[in-house]
Amino acid sequence: MENMKDPQSAAPEVDPNAPTLDPVESLQAALAAAEAKAAQSYDGYLRAIAEQDNIRKRGQRDLEHALKYGQDRILNDLLPVKDSLEMALQAAGDKPETAALRTGVDMTLRLLAQALEKQGVTEINPAKGEAFNHEWHEAMAAQPSNEVAPDTVLTVVQKGYALNGRLLRPARVLVAKPLPEGAK
Repeated sequence: MENMKDPQSAAPEVDPNAPTLDPVESLQAALAAAEAKAAQSYDGYLRAIAEQDNIRKRGQRDLEHALKYGQDRILNDLLPVKDSLEMALQAAGDKPETAALRTGVDMTLRLLAQALEKQGVTEINPAKGEAFNHEWHEAMAAQPSNEVAPDTVLTVVQKGYALNGRLLRPARVLVAKPLPEGAK
């Protein structure tokens, strides 16, 4: 029982050499610490709001992109159908026995073209002599020509298409190159 201390004697011992703080100074120090913690919390709050706003904007941008360009795959699948219908019209020619076929194919082609146009698809069909643009055209070959200037479109092999200003398929073209020396 000698090891048991009196509860009153359990109070912390005060160092007589420790400097005593003025109560005002200790309150000012506590206030400064609380203000620093509040500023840190407010900064964290502002960062969290900014991050949330960035996430919202990114989500909105992704949604707009998906709505604008989400149909790329199906539209790319429809472009060969349009090409085939155009070739069928060319093959039918002006023969009287193909008039009904030509009319049906032409109507189908117009319906498909209107549907593509409603979706924002535009045709890339460069004119003969138009400058070759590597962003919208794909050079299939270069041929010497005196009909048009070098590095311009000589012939369109296959039309290209863009969706809302973005390339779906480049126009495949033959590009003119200068004639060899001495040839005219």
